[in-house]
Amino acid sequence: MISSKVGHSFDPAILRVYRILFGNRVVSPNVLTLFGLFFSLAAALFVGLRGPLFVGGICLFVSGFCDLLDGAVARDAKMVTSFGGYLDSVLDRYSDLLVMLSISIHFLRLDHPDPLFSMLTFFAAIGAAIVPYAKARAEAASIRCSNGFLERPERIILLMIGLGFDVLRPVVVILAVLTHVTVLQRVFLTKRAAQEQALHKGRES
Repeated sequence: MISSKVGHSFDPAILRVYRILFGNRVVSPNVLTLFGLFFSLAAALFVGLRGPLFVGGICLFVSGFCDLLDGAVARDAKMVTSFGGYLDSVLDRYSDLLVMLSISIHFLRLDHPDPLFSMLTFFAAIGAAIVPYAKARAEAASIRCSNGFLERPERIILLMIGLGFDVLRPVVVILAVLTHVTVLQRVFLTKRAAQEQALHKGRES
C-alpha cells in the first residue's frame, strides 16, 4: 500500500543520508542489499536470544533503510540490473522469515512460554512469504499485482513498533490476519484481470 502510493518519492532524502554516510563513493547496491540481510540477522539474534527487543527493533530499522537505500542508489547511479532486483527479492524473503522465526522462538523462551503465539507467529510468517509469491506469480502471467493492505513496508513498520515498544502480541495478530487478507486480495485481483485478458483475447479472435 505504501509502496504503490509513495513510489520513489523519498529517493532524494534517502540519497542525502547516503552521501552523509559514504560521501561521493558509489557503494554497490548489491552490497547494500547484503547489509540489509546482515542487520535483519542481527535483529533476529537479539529477539531470538532474548536480548533487548528495542535493539532488535533498531537493527530492523537499519535493515529496512538499507532496503530503501539499495534501490535509490541503483536508480541514481544508473546501476539497476535484473540480477540486482532478483537478489534484493530473494534476500528480502530471508530477512522477513529470519525475523519471524526469531519472534516465534522468543515466545517459546519466555519465563512463561506462549506456544499459542509462537504458532500464530508461524502462521503470520506463512502469509508474509505468500504475499510476494502471489505478486510474482501474477506478474509472470503479465498481470500487475501490487494491491493489498500489508506489503513489506507495512510489515516492517509493524514489526519495528512491536519490538520497539514491546507490543509483539497485537502486532503478531495483525500480521497473522492481514497478510492472508492481502493474499486473498491479490488472488481476486489476478482472477479478475485474467478473466478480462481472456475476454479481450476472445474479442480479438
